[in-house]
Amino acid sequence: MTSMGSSFLIEERLSWLQAVYLGSIVFCGWSGVDAINNICDVSLDMKSDPFRAQYTKNLGRLRFCISIFFSVLAVSLGAITLIPLVTVLIVVGILVGVLYSVPPFRLRQTILKPLVNFSVGSVPVLIVAAFHDVFAAKVWPLVFLIGTTTAVNSLWEDLADYVSDFDSQARTMLIVLGLKRGLLMTIFLGYCLVPLMVLVGMLFSLTLPYYLILSALVTYMSLRLIQKRSILLGKSDDNRESTLELGGILAKDFVIMALVQTTNLMLAGYLKYQPAFFW
Repeated sequence: MTSMGSSFLIEERLSWLQAVYLGSIVFCGWSGVDAINNICDVSLDMKSDPFRAQYTKNLGRLRFCISIFFSVLAVSLGAITLIPLVTVLIVVGILVGVLYSVPPFRLRQTILKPLVNFSVGSVPVLIVAAFHDVFAAKVWPLVFLIGTTTAVNSLWEDLADYVSDFDSQARTMLIVLGLKRGLLMTIFLGYCLVPLMVLVGMLFSLTLPYYLILSALVTYMSLRLIQKRSILLGKSDDNRESTLELGGILAKDFVIMALVQTTNLMLAGYLKYQPAFFW
C-alpha cells in the first residue's frame, strides 16, 4: 500500500498498472525479508508469539525456499523494469533485511534496530521515485516520513517483545532505556510523527479525508493514553506487570494505527487524482 500510494503521489496521476507492479515488487522483496526474520526469530517468538513460531517450525525446509523464492522474484521484477537503480535498491533492501535478522550481525537485537528499520521503510519509496525518475524536493519528506514511521513502529513492536528480548540479553533501545522510559519515548516519538504527516499532506495538497482520518487516529490514541494515565505516571517499580500489559496493548494499537495511516495515504493519493471526488 505504501508503494501504491507513493506512486500516485510521485507520478501525480492514477496509473494502476504501474502502482500495482511496484507494489508487487515491494511485497515480494519484503516477504522474503520477513521470512528470513521469522526463521531467525523462532526462539524469541516462542514467548512473544507462540503461534507464529510453531507455524514457522512446521514449515521445515520449505521456510528457506519461501524466503529465497520471494527475494529472487523481487530482484527479477526489478530487473524487468530495465532501470538499474530500481534493481540496486531492491538488492540493498534485501541485504539490509539480512543484516537485520541473520547472525552474527543480528541488528534486530541491537540499539541500531530503528536505524535499520528506517532504511527498510524508505527503500520502497525510493524504488517508486527511481522508477518514475522523480526526485523533486517534496519527495524527500515523503521518504523521511515512511522511513521514520517504520523506525518508530519497530520500537512499538519492541513493547510486545520486551520480555523475550530481555531474557535473550538483547540490547534494543527499550532494554537500554528501561521499560517505563522506553514506553514514554515511543509515545513521544509517535506524536512527533504527526507534524511530519501534516507537512507531507500540505506538500502534496492532499484532500480533506486525509486530515480527518489522521485527526481521528491522534484523538483515539490520546484518549487511550488518558485512560491509562495512572500506569504511565506511576512508579515503574510498583506496577511493572501493569506496564508490561499496557506495552502489549499499545503495541497492537500502534500497529493497527500504522496500517490505517498507510491505507489513508494511499487513499489520499487516489482521491487527489480521481475526478469523481471534489474535496
